[in-house]
Amino acid sequence: MTTFNKVTAAHVAALREIAGAQYVLADEESMSRYAQDETEDLHYLPEVVVKPDTTEQVSRIMKLCNEELLPVTPRGGGTGLSGGALAQFGGVLISMERFNRITLIDERNLQVITEPGVITEELQNAVKEKGLFYPPDPSSRGTCFIGGNIAENSGGPKAVKYGVVKDYVLNLEMVLPSGEVIWTGANVLKNATGYNLTQLVVGSEGTLGIVTKIVLRLIPLPKTDLLMLVPFRSAESACEAVSAIFRAGYTPSAMEFMERDAIDWVTQYVQSSAVKIEDDIQAHLLIEVDGNHPEVLMQEMEGIAGVVEGFDIGEILFAEDSQQKEELWKLRRRVAEAVKANSVYKEEDTVVPRAELPVLLKGVKEIGTRYGFHSVCYGHAGDGNLHVNIIRGTLTEEQWNGTLTEGIREIFQLVKTLGGTISGEHGIGLVQKSYMDIIFDQTSMQLMKQIKQIFDPKNILNRGKIFDC
Repeated sequence: MTTFNKVTAAHVAALREIAGAQYVLADEESMSRYAQDETEDLHYLPEVVVKPDTTEQVSRIMKLCNEELLPVTPRGGGTGLSGGALAQFGGVLISMERFNRITLIDERNLQVITEPGVITEELQNAVKEKGLFYPPDPSSRGTCFIGGNIAENSGGPKAVKYGVVKDYVLNLEMVLPSGEVIWTGANVLKNATGYNLTQLVVGSEGTLGIVTKIVLRLIPLPKTDLLMLVPFRSAESACEAVSAIFRAGYTPSAMEFMERDAIDWVTQYVQSSAVKIEDDIQAHLLIEVDGNHPEVLMQEMEGIAGVVEGFDIGEILFAEDSQQKEELWKLRRRVAEAVKANSVYKEEDTVVPRAELPVLLKGVKEIGTRYGFHSVCYGHAGDGNLHVNIIRGTLTEEQWNGTLTEGIREIFQLVKTLGGTISGEHGIGLVQKSYMDIIFDQTSMQLMKQIKQIFDPKNILNRGKIFDC
């Protein structure tokens, strides 16, 4: 295993020569801002933070670190939930925050070329002004970087109809750990030329190279959408309704699940009166359809309403205007913040075939009962992605950091049995890597480690993320 060197004053001086003195931080107070992300209980202080703004600067930084055996951690907006952008080994943290330019919106070819430090929502708004649409929209879209979305293959509510980040990436400019610069593909919609390096890099969590330019495909912006909130008297019934809607021939643009505690907590957190919850309601589905013809969308909503009325539901709330739509979406998007404000928690990002959601939810609750923990569940039900937030509550230190891991392992074993996997959009990073053996056999793990070694033979780039090698 590679033994890293410590960052010296000479290294700091060299980095300042490359990026400019004001963009290299070596004092503890400044570096502490980069020592954590949105993952609970993780804090790793880098030895130096450098903020380049050109591909050439990143190339020179990587060449220096590769020659000097300095560990490197690439970082985007710091909104990750798996510890993937934390400097576990100290070393050099490369913040991509100055790579914040949209280079070109190509309206003729429906493409955008962007740098990785552009905030996802700002990119969406920029192309929206041209009548174009970039659908992936993680809950942190107002603060996360598009480069981080590439690293984690992010999803979000729109994934159920439009797909996730990987479905929109055409080409990437990337700096290898050696400092060499490559393009992974071509700016075309079809490409059967050699191995698909672009798709290999998407979701690789910054372990193979540092992306410095991104080419994304776009689609025309849908002209309108409709939204409704459906209350269920059984959380499992809400999950069962998801598959029923698709089997009936409808494909919503979003279908979000929130169980009772999730919507109670977020309503209090944002001090919203948008939803009145009856005492016997146990879960909600937030369902959106979008398109270009309002009359067609209304027919779809009526059809979906007909499907859910076959379950034990309360009164359906149809959003009447854009303000009410925004209020309902705010409740869903801020659930994670509400849970975090309410209690210390661990979030597990499970995903199963959507028809298996009721079994997964029931199993999570049964496992929680056996291990003595309470969970708050919500997520992107339309694509089978359930976020399981395990609440610490009154658990002892021994339970929280000891036996709880056995309960989490049981949840993931159930997920595997149901044909799912242990992360749908948050990635593996530091927090999930001890569970990778549930999903992959030794041969598959060895193949991934060999791929990592080919890209990064000295193992300097984001080492220790996804797996140890």
